[in-house]
Amino acid sequence: MSNSRWAFLICIAFLFFCKPISADLNPSEIPPKFLNFAKKAEIFDWMVGIRRKIHENPELGYQEFETSNLIKQELEKMGISYKHPVAGTGLLGFIGSGQPPFVAIRADMDALALQEMVESDYKSKNDGKMHACGHDGHVTMLLGAARILQEHRNLLKGTVVLVFQPAEEGGGGARKMIEAGSLDDVQAIFGLHNDPLLPLGQVACRPGPLAAGSGIFEAEISGKGGHAAIPQQAIDPILAASNVVVSLQQLVSRESDPLDSLVLTVAKFRGGGAFNVIPDSVTIGGTFRAFSVKSLRYLKQRIEEVIVGQAAVQRCNATVAFDTEEMPMYPPTVNDKELHKHFQRVAGDMLGTANVTDYNPVMGAEDFSFYQELIPGYFFILGTRDKAAQEQPALLHSPYFSFNEDALPVGAALHASLAVRYLLESRAGSPTDNGHRHDEL
Repeated sequence: MSNSRWAFLICIAFLFFCKPISADLNPSEIPPKFLNFAKKAEIFDWMVGIRRKIHENPELGYQEFETSNLIKQELEKMGISYKHPVAGTGLLGFIGSGQPPFVAIRADMDALALQEMVESDYKSKNDGKMHACGHDGHVTMLLGAARILQEHRNLLKGTVVLVFQPAEEGGGGARKMIEAGSLDDVQAIFGLHNDPLLPLGQVACRPGPLAAGSGIFEAEISGKGGHAAIPQQAIDPILAASNVVVSLQQLVSRESDPLDSLVLTVAKFRGGGAFNVIPDSVTIGGTFRAFSVKSLRYLKQRIEEVIVGQAAVQRCNATVAFDTEEMPMYPPTVNDKELHKHFQRVAGDMLGTANVTDYNPVMGAEDFSFYQELIPGYFFILGTRDKAAQEQPALLHSPYFSFNEDALPVGAALHASLAVRYLLESRAGSPTDNGHRHDEL
């Protein structure tokens, strides 16, 4: 057979097996089709390569320069338009008609200040920095979703906005992205987080509160230093601070409704440098968490009153500071109830309803909540645990954490499916609910 004949047959086979999904496909068939596409060896290997490049070069919040460059390069290769910089190191990508309705899917880019203890060919090259929360996987899955969407642009009935966000780990990057206009005209937004304890192939979700809001506080309690042998000539700030810590615990145990989950933790206590010297001052600090803005505000007010009041009982002065520009207070993460139904349909079509499980709220915080204050948003949990593994995997924020790359196709396909199905099911021209807020749950 001639070479031209072979070339013709190869082209026909390529068109047959790789043809795009038909625009008149039943919406319920889209998620499994997208998952099969993401599992192709070419797509999977490409995502693994990206994830490992990002993992090798972890960058802290607002320092994600190389990560941003890698994302830009990949978007350019796919022919996807983007806006950069946004909020410093962030990016926005755009796929579809460029017209309403607009739906967003988001990934966080920053790493943690940890020394990696996992030995691999792609171990972190940056001392003291590590992707110990799986954000390298999050970025990769969003890029994977971008590739799926770009390959199936014929299904898009509107525009998908890709939100690559800096500084989730305490820096409030979502708030900066909002201030830069990332949610302009966007009707809804979806995000995810990996969970090494949830089995691979499963997702967990819930409507309403998913994660707590949180704030930080720091107080300086000042007394009068002196010799440990003659405490009557000093004013002991260590004693005052100790009483403050005990009294703060009573805000949860004696002032809050037992059915309203609150956590207050004093995690820093610093003062003195010698065993026989009473110091002039002591610094304490910690976090407070709740599932409603009302409870957060109450805790904030009472923390200051207790610290100042208890310090005064011990003849000390106290100053209290809350939050900073670098570490703002995070509101609670509250999932929209209608988007919850949407997620259940899409995830069920992809993974089977038995693999779409309920999720218990956690007291950890997630700055995806800033997006949800403005528009309907939905945040879900992606299982990454190897079902065959006998030992419990290392948890998030551990120097031994390892992201399961077999989850990449699932997360990418879910992102893409949620966006496509949202656009298909939305009424074109539906206004964005800019007054959508969760002041109280």
